[in-house]
Amino acid sequence: MEIIWVHPALTLILGYLLGSIPFGLLLTRITGAGDLRTIGSGNIGATNVLRTGRKGLAAATMLLDMAKGAAAVLVGRWLAVDGVDYAITGGCAAFIGHCYPIWLRFNGGKGVATLLGIGFALDWRIGLISALVWLGGLAISRISSVGGLASALAAPIVAFLIGEVQWGVALTGLALMVLWKHRANIARLRAGTEPRIGQKT
Repeated sequence: MEIIWVHPALTLILGYLLGSIPFGLLLTRITGAGDLRTIGSGNIGATNVLRTGRKGLAAATMLLDMAKGAAAVLVGRWLAVDGVDYAITGGCAAFIGHCYPIWLRFNGGKGVATLLGIGFALDWRIGLISALVWLGGLAISRISSVGGLASALAAPIVAFLIGEVQWGVALTGLALMVLWKHRANIARLRAGTEPRIGQKT
């Protein structure tokens, strides 16, 4: 008799471990760009990697952070049993792992790229529209946090619009976490002091 909690438990564990890989930190160390936690905002995400002056590293960080979110969703689908998959479970676990990695004393990234990867893996429409909103917000404001916040908020809206209520509820929770992780950015936006792309913090 199969133990019913094995598949969701494995999804949670593998998703968290995937999400907790700090690609930005690893890439900057490997390439000699320094300890990312001592640069700029100290965040381990792609925006802060860009502050090292390595555009290629920043792009690689963003793609890898997206990939780990997508991979966790696929793991959840692979572990499906009796017609029930754990795609959103894996995605949520990866998001938590990215934001609160055990290896870095639970001090991780802000989750925007990982959430985008989760969206693409759940349904290409969620990922595509979230990406377009991100690019649009960034192009208009030239402020990374504006694009990222707009993208995170777009994901659950699209999920609801395409009829995926369960995903929409979960993505709403993740979007709220993105807002929480960006609380300092939001305060600076309100004060008019949030730096634009290319401007030093």
